Amino acid sequence: MSAWAAVGQGLRRVGRAPALVAGTWALTLLVSVPLAAVMRGMLAQHLGSSLAADSAASGVNYDWMQEFADQASGVGVTFRSTVIGFAAVLDNLSAFVDNVPRPLVVAAAASLYILGWLFVAGGIIDRLARDRPIRAHGFFSACGVFFFRFLRLAAAQWIVYAFLFGMMHPWLFDRLYPRMIHEVSVERTAFFARAALYVVFGVLVAACSVIFDYAKVRAVVEDRRSMLGAINAAIGFISRNYAAAVTLFLLDVLLFAAVVAIYALIAPGAGGAGAMMWIGFAIGQLYIVARLAVKLAFWASETALFQSRLAHAGYVARPVPLWPDSPTADMM
Repeated sequence: MSAWAAVGQGLRRVGRAPALVAGTWALTLLVSVPLAAVMRGMLAQHLGSSLAADSAASGVNYDWMQEFADQASGVGVTFRSTVIGFAAVLDNLSAFVDNVPRPLVVAAAASLYILGWLFVAGGIIDRLARDRPIRAHGFFSACGVFFFRFLRLAAAQWIVYAFLFGMMHPWLFDRLYPRMIHEVSVERTAFFARAALYVVFGVLVAACSVIFDYAKVRAVVEDRRSMLGAINAAIGFISRNYAAAVTLFLLDVLLFAAVVAIYALIAPGAGGAGAMMWIGFAIGQLYIVARLAVKLAFWASETALFQSRLAHAGYVARPVPLWPDSPTADMM
């Protein structure tokens, strides 16, 4: 199977598993809605029935935002103009490439979200690998089996990403970059030098991401218990199928970029009430659903490529657990 065929197969597998998209969207809401409710209470308390409330509802009141930010704490410190529409995407991208630390409350919510993904990842990949319904008991059985294995894999990921963001990023941008532009007088040259370092860092992060993705795929498809073995097997598969793996990753990235580009064109701005407010909310949620579907397509296409090269479509070593047909089961 070629990389192009793997992308198509991955999209079809995700399309045949709408419950996975709905479930990951529900997981996203489960983490974000409590924070949104707290934020709503803080905004309502600060605005009250003042004239600033009408101004904030009809557009962007930067003076009031600054006033709110000066006295805010907790989740309130995240309320800025950069959370509106497509600006939120750019703000997240900027924070990622420049390694900007997020407020503690955001980091805690993100950690909880990652933990939730670690739990469901085994069930998701198992369902996508089999490409047929496995029902709730099959899904959550796979989640339970692979959760603690993926926790061990996450420990290895943490070490790698801590090195990349804690040591490699500061070395590239705080030490190497100043030396590169020490005698540069043209701003454009300095820009291209920094852009080149972004590309280097991005390639390193992408390479690690691909390795850990295939480690998850091999762990689930082959029912591997050793996560170090899964990482080594993933590196071996990528090295033997380098062109296909890299092409597939680039195609998946282009798919994600297309979703982001469409959202950039239709993303709602600030202000509005009534129907326009709900339309803007719906567009934002559709973007989240599309982004989650693309994330699942990454796993599905990588799984399809691996199965086509080393096994066959739908192959999973671990049998689907069946609910026991017994009087004891009927009593539960």
